[in-house]
Amino acid sequence: MKIPNSIWTLLIGILLTLVSLWYGQNHGLLPTPASDEAFLVDDLFNTMMIVSTGIFLIVEGVLIYSAFRYRRRAGDNADGPPVHGNVPLEILWTAIPAIIVLGISVYSFEVYNDMGGFNPHALHEAPVTPQASVMPGAAIAATLNDTPPTTEPNLNQEKSDEAMQDPATAAVRNADQIPQKQNAPGVGIVAPTIGPTPDKEGTPPAFVVNVTALQYAFIFTYPETGVTSGELHVPKGREVQLSMTANDVIHAFWVPAFRLKQDIMPGRQSEIRFTANKEGNYPLICAELCGPYHGAMNTQVYVDTQEDFDQWMQEQLVANAETLKQAIAVNPAQKSTAEFLAPYTSEMGIKPEMLHQIHH
Repeated sequence: MKIPNSIWTLLIGILLTLVSLWYGQNHGLLPTPASDEAFLVDDLFNTMMIVSTGIFLIVEGVLIYSAFRYRRRAGDNADGPPVHGNVPLEILWTAIPAIIVLGISVYSFEVYNDMGGFNPHALHEAPVTPQASVMPGAAIAATLNDTPPTTEPNLNQEKSDEAMQDPATAAVRNADQIPQKQNAPGVGIVAPTIGPTPDKEGTPPAFVVNVTALQYAFIFTYPETGVTSGELHVPKGREVQLSMTANDVIHAFWVPAFRLKQDIMPGRQSEIRFTANKEGNYPLICAELCGPYHGAMNTQVYVDTQEDFDQWMQEQLVANAETLKQAIAVNPAQKSTAEFLAPYTSEMGIKPEMLHQIHH
């Protein structure tokens, strides 16, 4: 009994669907998720893997089948049939990918929105300036020459001033040398932000960490504690806000396990809010080419229990206090500046007469 082609097509379609669903959920291409936001990205990625696996199997399957089924037989020297195309088939294989791309685009936007990446109210915070509304190249001009003059408050300057209230942050940032650019939502020129998820909208984060990126390191400062670290420590299960800016060129904050990546730009105050939910240490990588030693710009993010985090913070506070005591102990006799520096100036061949001439 010959099985009809329609039955074969149905069986093959069911098999391809099952294989695609299985592989899309079991590909193992992503690192272990370690944040509440990661599952949103994972679901999107898995969906894309399901769709792409199905398309790959269909296209390659038809290609391999056709190569064997319609190959030239031995002794067959006749010309092939004159095929001029199939309009319904061409419409079909054009419409299906278009629908898939549109669907993934909508899904991607929903994921970005659910992660707090889109704030529709921001479009009304700063109106489009007349220059931007009539000049086709306004966005490019604004990027190169800053945004046009406006009476709106400079949100980047306000956030920078707030961060600089912390002495530890002020010590590592050179915000006074980099003008803080004005946001212009109407032309899409804003400081990149991943805000709170919709369920946490309107609630402040558990605590804030200021991040300063420079060639070639990340420096983390914890306001109100004076703690500065080259590693990021956060407690498990508490929402954290990273307030980030760069001292020199564009960098990027990327933690694959958190599924978070955000540009860090000089003159703009980037923000990320996330909640780590799995203990461990995870690589933090600069994902923006920032110079010849860009590849070495990486560090670790440590997700600790609340007890371990408190212990680490206490250790940092004690270490800072010990450093201060050592600095004071260097000059126990309270010598004058000239007396204290005398041994060093002598070794360098600097004479008192030279210092006197410079002073006067």
